[in-house]
Amino acid sequence: MGDAGEGLVDAESRLAERMEEREEEKKKARQAAKSADPERLRQLESCRLARTEMQRQLELTTHQTRRQQLGQAIAELDRRIMQLSQ
Repeated sequence: MGDAGEGLVDAESRLAERMEEREEEKKKARQAAKSADPERLRQLESCRLARTEMQRQLELTTHQTRRQQLGQAIAELDRRIMQLSQ
């Protein structure tokens, strides 16, 4: 029973960390929105969300070829995010 409790605590802490990260991203987006192009911000947020989903899939996938595909997709999204952030 102790192991299950530890897993729950770990999951809660990861969730809390992710919520803090998202809040920080939202603050940065709001600051950037004051001086940036709204279409560019939409694209940036879309890429960030897609990257989060790809990362989730990568963590769950065991098939090596699919892991490579997801890794390449994440790399491409990272490139686009960097390009849009400049």
